[in-house]
Amino acid sequence: MTAAPARPPRRRALALAYLTAASLSLPALLLCELGCAHGRRVATTDAEGLGLTRVVLYRNGIGYFERHGEVDGDVLHLKVRKDQVNDLLKSLTVVDRKTGKAVSVSMPLDASTWANAALASLEPGHGNLAQVLDALRGAEVTLRADRRRVTGRVVMVEAVINEPSPEPASKGRGVSFPMPTTRDHKVTLLSGQTMNVVRLSRVKAVTLREGDLAMHIHRRLDASAGEGMFQQVSVDVRLAGARSHELVVSYVVAAPMWKPTYRVVLPDAGKGAALLQAWAVVDNISGEDWNDVGMSLTSGAPIAFRYDLHTPREVGRADLTESGVARQARVALGETTYRDDDDEVMTEGDEEREALALEDSRRVAEEQVMREKKKTSARARPKPSAQPAPPPGVGSAASGAVTRGWADKTDEPEEPMLDLESLRASTQASARAKQVSGLTQFDLADRVTVPNGTSTMVALVNDTVDAEQTFLFRPGGAGPGFEQNPYRVVRFRNTTPFVLEPGPISIYAGGSFVGEGLSEAVGSDTSATIPFAVEPEIAVTRATRHSGDEMKLTRIVRGVLEVQSFNQTTTAWTVAGKRAGGYTVLVRHPRAGADYTLRERPPGTEDLVGAYLIPITVPASATEAALEVVEQTPSRTSVTIWDDRAIRLIELALQVPELDARARQQLEPILARRRELGKIDTTINGLKQQQRELDQRAQETRANLEAIKKDPRATALRAKLSKRLEEFTREADELGRKIVELSSQRLEQRIEIEDMIQELDLRTPPGAAATPAATEK
Repeated sequence: MTAAPARPPRRRALALAYLTAASLSLPALLLCELGCAHGRRVATTDAEGLGLTRVVLYRNGIGYFERHGEVDGDVLHLKVRKDQVNDLLKSLTVVDRKTGKAVSVSMPLDASTWANAALASLEPGHGNLAQVLDALRGAEVTLRADRRRVTGRVVMVEAVINEPSPEPASKGRGVSFPMPTTRDHKVTLLSGQTMNVVRLSRVKAVTLREGDLAMHIHRRLDASAGEGMFQQVSVDVRLAGARSHELVVSYVVAAPMWKPTYRVVLPDAGKGAALLQAWAVVDNISGEDWNDVGMSLTSGAPIAFRYDLHTPREVGRADLTESGVARQARVALGETTYRDDDDEVMTEGDEEREALALEDSRRVAEEQVMREKKKTSARARPKPSAQPAPPPGVGSAASGAVTRGWADKTDEPEEPMLDLESLRASTQASARAKQVSGLTQFDLADRVTVPNGTSTMVALVNDTVDAEQTFLFRPGGAGPGFEQNPYRVVRFRNTTPFVLEPGPISIYAGGSFVGEGLSEAVGSDTSATIPFAVEPEIAVTRATRHSGDEMKLTRIVRGVLEVQSFNQTTTAWTVAGKRAGGYTVLVRHPRAGADYTLRERPPGTEDLVGAYLIPITVPASATEAALEVVEQTPSRTSVTIWDDRAIRLIELALQVPELDARARQQLEPILARRRELGKIDTTINGLKQQQRELDQRAQETRANLEAIKKDPRATALRAKLSKRLEEFTREADELGRKIVELSSQRLEQRIEIEDMIQELDLRTPPGAAATPAATEK
C-alpha cells in the first residue's frame, strides 16, 4: 500500500475524440462528497504515515502484514492493488491504541460492475465514434463541424456510401478525376421541430450537454483502465475521537510462498554428528520495500481462499407487476331457462395457475438478463521475482563438485575448504520456533530488509544432528540403466524444534559437494532418508513366490470347526557387491496388500506408508547376503465335522506338542470315528458309481432288445441279450443291498460322533497347518 496521488476535479463535458485523455476520478468524487456532507474539510493521512513493521509469510500463498504509527486527521488514506482488495476486506483490522475508534472503511466500487452497459463499444479494441453516438441516441449533444456548431438530441446515425456531400465543393481547375469509393456517416440531431443532418467526417468535437452521461462514460473508461494488477484502489478508513491516533493496521493479502532449501554436511567417518543448515528464500513483489521489518515464516497450510467482497452482487426478485393486472372479470353471457349453457368456463384455480405461469416466465427472463450483464475483470500475472542469491560459503563448492576422479600420486591433497566447522561458522541462524494453532512458526530474531522486486535468503537452522551415509534400494532401482542398483542416501534425525518443509537438500562430504536430493516434510524428532547419488557397485535382486490358502484349526464347538486360513507371499532379497568392508542396504519392501502382515519381523525393520524399510547387512568377509520376507493375510471360516477337510485339520491339531492331554483324549476318539465314517463314505460312493454303470449298461441292453424283437433271424441274439440283462439286474440288486448295509453303519457312526461332540468346546494352540504347494514367479 502506498500514498494515493490527487485526482483531477469532475468535468461535465467530454470530447469523445480524445477519450484517452485524463478522465474523471470517482474516488476523488467520493472524498469530495464525504467532506461536504460533514460541512468541513476532512483531514486525510496516507499510508506513508504507517510504517511496515511485521511480515508473516505462509506456505499457501498468503502473507500477514502489520503497520504501526501515529497519524493526524480523521481519515486514513490507503492505496491497495486491485487484485488484493478482496483479501484486504476479509482481514483488515484497525486498532487505535488511544481512545479513538475506526468508524468505517470506504472505497470505490469495482468500475467494471457499474459501468454503463449501453457503452460496451468503449471496451478496448472495439467500437468507433459512430457507434458511440448511436449508443447515445436521445441524448443532447453539440457537434462542432468546420465553422458551425449544431446542438440537438441524437436521432439516428446512418452509414452512407458514395453519397456526395451537400456542402459546396472547393473550386478546381475544371479537370475531373474518377473518385474512389467513399464511406461516411450522417448524424441526425433534433432541435425543437428541426432536424439537422451533419456529416460525421466533418465533426471535430462532441460536447455532452448532460453531466450524468459524462459520468457514465468516465465509469466505462475507469473500467477499461482498471484492468490488471497494476491498477490500485483507494481505501479510506474514517477515524473518530482525538485528532491524533496511534494506529495498528493489519491485513492478509496474497503473497508468494516462502521456499526452503537445506544443506547437510557429513562427518569424515560417514556416521555421527552432522551439520544441518536450513535457509528460506523470500520473494517481495508487494510493490514496496520491506525495510527493517520483523519477519516470521510459518510451516503448514492454514485454509485460505478467495472471496469477492468488492464486487456488488444483486439478488434476483420476482416481478409481481402483472399480478394486479391479471385479475380481470369475465364477461358473462346472459341465459334463459329454455337453453343449456355448454360453454366452458375457466375456474378460479385455472386463473391462479395462469397467473403463476406468467410470473415464472417473467422471472426466468429477468434472471437471464442479469446473467448477461455480469462481467469479470481479467487480472494481470505478477512479475517473476529475482533469483535468490546463494548462501555464503556454499556457491563455490556446488560448481566444481565431483564424486569420483583421478589424480597424480605425487600430488598432495589440499586441506578441504568446505568442512563442517567452516560452514557452521559461516552461517548465523537466530530463528526461534513456536507453535501457533498447530502450525510451526519461525520467528527471526534479527530484522530483515527485502527491497521490492527482489528475493532474499535468510538462515533458519544451523544445528548438529545425528546422521549417517548408507544405501537404499527401491523396487525398480535408481532409474533406467540402474534397475538393480541402490541409491546412496543420508539418514538423519531432525532433533531441532522446527518442522522442515519439503525442499531441496544439498549434501557435502569430504569438503566438497557429493549430490542433492528432495525431502518430504520432516517433523521434529523424526527421521528422514534422502537419496543423493547412485551406487553402481551394488546389485539387489528379488524373487517372489505365492502359496495357496494355509488352514489352521483354532477351535471346535459342537461339531463346528473354526479355521484360520492364510495366503502367503514370500520375497527373497539378495544383495551382492564387491565393496571392501561390511555395509548395510536398506530395502524398501512394498506391502503385498492392505491385509498382509509380516509373519516374522526382521530386526531393525521400520514401518512406512504402504511399505517396510528392511535392513540387509553384508558382512565384511562376504560379497552377498540374502533375506526372506514372509507376509500373510489371515481370514476366518467355519467347517463342519462332516466336511472332508475336518479329518486333516484334526490330525494337524493332534500333532501340536502344546495340546493338553484332556483335549487330546477328546479329539482322538472323534478322529477315529470320523476316519471310519470317511471309509464308509468312500465305499458307498464307489458302490454307487458301480451301480450307475450297471444301470447304464442295462438300459443299453434293453434298447438293443427293443430294436431286434421283431427280427426272426435274431433269436439267438435276443436270448444272449436277455441273459446279460438278468445278470446286470442281479448285480445291481446286490450292490443296492450293500449300500443299504453301509448306510446303516454310517448312520450308527454319525450318531456316535454326534454324542461325542455334543458338549465339546475346546481351543487348539498355534501349531502345524495344512499348506498347499507354493508357486514361484
